[in-house]
Amino acid sequence: MTDEQIVRALWECHQQGDFFPDVWVGKLDLEQAYRVQMGLLEMKLAHGDQQAGWKVGLTADAMREMFGGKEPVLGHLVASGSVATGYTFDFSSLRNPMVENELLIVMGGDLSGPDATLADARQVMATIAPAFEIVEMRGADMRVDIPLAITDNVAQCAFVHGEPIELLPDFDLGAVQAEVRVNDEVVETAVGSEVMDNQVQTVAWLVNALHRYGKQLHAGQQIMSGSFTKPIPVKAGDTVQTHFSGVGTVTATFD
Repeated sequence: MTDEQIVRALWECHQQGDFFPDVWVGKLDLEQAYRVQMGLLEMKLAHGDQQAGWKVGLTADAMREMFGGKEPVLGHLVASGSVATGYTFDFSSLRNPMVENELLIVMGGDLSGPDATLADARQVMATIAPAFEIVEMRGADMRVDIPLAITDNVAQCAFVHGEPIELLPDFDLGAVQAEVRVNDEVVETAVGSEVMDNQVQTVAWLVNALHRYGKQLHAGQQIMSGSFTKPIPVKAGDTVQTHFSGVGTVTATFD
C-alpha cells in the first residue's frame, strides 16, 4: 500500500476509536510511520483543525532505553488540544490518561534543518511556560510497536499551559526543578539536567528530524519539550499541580 492509502486506512480506524489497530501491528517501519503521521496531520487540518506546533518525547536516556529507541520521538500539536492552566477535563472522555510535566517553548523565529546547531536553536527560542502534556494510553503498550505509536501521534491528547516568561540568555534551563502534586500531595520532584536532554538540544534535534519530512519550525509555533518525570496516571477527581522553579505553575483537574 502507498503512504496515502495507509493514511486513509488509519484515519478511518481512528474515527472509529481504534488508535492501535491489530491489523497494523508490525507492518510499518519508523520512517514510514512518520510519513503517515504527517499525512494524518494533514487530514486533521483538512477537517478544520489548526497546527499549534510539535511535541518531543523520549528525551531522557532512561526513557529511550525503556522503549528501545536510539533517539527521541516527535509528534504534532493541534489548536483543539491547547488549554490554559486551571482547565477541568471530563475524565470520562479520556482513555487511560496520564500527565507529563514539561516546559512549553514558543518559537520567536523560523528555523530549518538539517544542520541546525544548539546555538541556532537557542537564538530562536522566545519564551517558556509551565505545562502538562495529557497523553492517552489508547491501545497496547507503545513498546509493542513504536512505529504504530508514532502514527497515533505518540499518544498526544492535549496540552495545558501556564503563563509564559521571556527566555533570557542567561536562564539556566538545566537548573529548573519540577515539583508535582496530586491532590496537594507531592508525588514527584525532578531537576531538568538530571533526568532529560537539554531543551535547546531537543529543539535542535526536532528541527533536524523534521527536515527529513519536508518540515521546519516557524515563529509562533509551540513545542512541548519533553517530560521531567515519568508519565503520572490520573483518576477521576484528581487535581494535578506542577511548579517549575523560576518559571511558574500549571494546574489541571480531572472530573
